[in-house]
Amino acid sequence: MYNSHLPTDGSRASKGIAMNPGAGMFEHRTERHANERIRVLLKSFGLRTSLIRLKVIDALLSAAESERSLGVRGVHTHLLDLDIPLSFLSVREVLKRLCTEGVITLNPDKSYSLHPQAIAILCSEPASGASLKA
Repeated sequence: MYNSHLPTDGSRASKGIAMNPGAGMFEHRTERHANERIRVLLKSFGLRTSLIRLKVIDALLSAAESERSLGVRGVHTHLLDLDIPLSFLSVREVLKRLCTEGVITLNPDKSYSLHPQAIAILCSEPASGASLKA
């Protein structure tokens, strides 16, 4: 069957889509820049990059920028609000692992925050990506 909405040879864009070269470019670039900083951070602590780690650290960064603190439930709710369907247990395990590795710290009020060394790495953005874990 023929579907006029699907390209047949991959060489032509759909006629119904208007191309706006400026739409969303800066937002995507900013998000990509933030993800790259987090990738460097994870690499410097000897951790692999995963989507859940990127999103959890990004949630903690967002909370810190707005001077809020987040616990496990707060991080989980933040991710659900962004339509990132992760289980509560998955979020809790990632937070525990990031704590164990020294990327984040568990505060006395059961909230999480980035470790000062992690903040320094995010702010300096080392180009080499060399391991900085002490």
